[in-house]
Amino acid sequence: MTMPTANALVPSGPFVRRGALTGTGALIRHILRRDRVRLTIWILMVPAFASSVGYAYQHMYDDASLAAQAAVMRTPTGIVLAGPGYGLDDYTPAAATANELTLWLVMALALLGILHVVRHTRAEEETGRLELVTAQPVGRHAPATAAIATLTVALLLVGLLGTAALSALDGFPAADAAAMMTGSAAAGLAFGAVALVTAQVTTSARAATGLALVVLVAAFVVRAAGDVAELHGSALSWFSPVAWAQQTRAFVDVRWWPVALPVALVVALIAASAALAARRDLGAGLLAARSGPAHGRIGSPAALAWRQQRGALGWTALGFAVMLFATGTMMTSISDTMTDIVSDNPAFAAMFGEDPAGFESAFLDVILMFTATGVAAYAIAAVARVSSEESSGRLELLLALPVSRARWFGAQVLAAGAGAVLVLAIAVAALWAGCAAVGMTDPGGADFGRAIAFHAAAVLVFCSVGAALVAALPRALGIAWALLAVAFLFDMFGPLFDLPDATLAASPFRAASGALSADADPVPVTICAAVAAVLFAAASIAFRRRDLRAG
Repeated sequence: MTMPTANALVPSGPFVRRGALTGTGALIRHILRRDRVRLTIWILMVPAFASSVGYAYQHMYDDASLAAQAAVMRTPTGIVLAGPGYGLDDYTPAAATANELTLWLVMALALLGILHVVRHTRAEEETGRLELVTAQPVGRHAPATAAIATLTVALLLVGLLGTAALSALDGFPAADAAAMMTGSAAAGLAFGAVALVTAQVTTSARAATGLALVVLVAAFVVRAAGDVAELHGSALSWFSPVAWAQQTRAFVDVRWWPVALPVALVVALIAASAALAARRDLGAGLLAARSGPAHGRIGSPAALAWRQQRGALGWTALGFAVMLFATGTMMTSISDTMTDIVSDNPAFAAMFGEDPAGFESAFLDVILMFTATGVAAYAIAAVARVSSEESSGRLELLLALPVSRARWFGAQVLAAGAGAVLVLAIAVAALWAGCAAVGMTDPGGADFGRAIAFHAAAVLVFCSVGAALVAALPRALGIAWALLAVAFLFDMFGPLFDLPDATLAASPFRAASGALSADADPVPVTICAAVAAVLFAAASIAFRRRDLRAG
């Protein structure tokens, strides 16, 4: 990465006074230029996904289907995985969109906020680049202010585009769409401010991100517990920023005042972050790093890759296990619910078939597709460590030792791929355990072992795509995220839009569909595995041949 020079940041000279925010504008321009591709993908894909979900509810669900969906929303599992549920007595496509999408919009935008803020604050301190910048006429709080300001701009654009996309649908009033998207964006900004605080407390970007994600998970759990305790949420729900966006009650009984809560929290957290930053040295954290052992040895690049990735792997696996176990407990009510939906809805009949005996298997296929998408996202994020190690300069020092590029790169990618397969296996096992917990040891005659193998091939395709981009075009890793989003949309909504079969077949997830059935076709999955192997080989060659990037 090329950092801005002193002259590019602010005017320099003996008479330039440096305030706490000096250079903020220049840093904002630098961040926007540096992250223009990454932020553009987020800004376009989130509204596109929101409008796709709204369109699907509008065209795939009739009144009977929506009533059946409302019944699911009244169950504890439905409340945990979606929200408190408003307007269930007269469930409209707009209400369904708000009830079942807002939670996941908040989680996605919160993830954007955490990653963006840590990337431009603690990560820059950890690599030493921020020390070079602040040695010039740049104020102490300018980098943090620039990070939160650019995040605010990105979230405002997400809210505006999402409002426009949703309000273009029939039955989606613009004011309600604005409340839903604004509330979600404000909640995402609140977790960005949380990351601003964790960046002051910890000494590494990984620790700052991990601590902020712990806060996000805790907010999810508090929201879930509060919503399950009482219809439409209890007092406990209000202790979670996640719930504030849902309490706008968009498309049912819209109200704007809950949006003020995350805004107030952002102001408080920014003030707390500034106070904490004034109490520490640049590069240090309020919590000292734990001392390592006096003597230690990492014997191989594979051991190093495992040590670097094991923390993220463990937390990711735990999160998937909890969510999939809860989903498995819903299976007892799926057959009757799907019968009601399919009997009155031709679109669902085309998607799930008309034989009630196959509804459980078809529903599990959809759940596994969602799971594989999430695991593929983990794989891409794990592969991205290669780029961060390179840009930080640590890789150059490591390769000065008797370690070849091929061994190090292969170890990192294999650790990411093996970790993703392990997460997938744990998630599917948790899904089976959830089914077994409610007395369904063989839902739909599903073969979960085959499901793991088939979806693992699809996940490894995205892992290899990420590896190829990191190896050949490190700054274009956003393409992998865009391909993942497109594959998900094609697989989930492709039949609704009557896309050609050849287009749908381009998604690796499509190759894994029907994996639970004994007569599943192994040829597409074999092709996916071959594609993943070829991409991995090409990535290894490309990484060996190009120059390392300078920090």
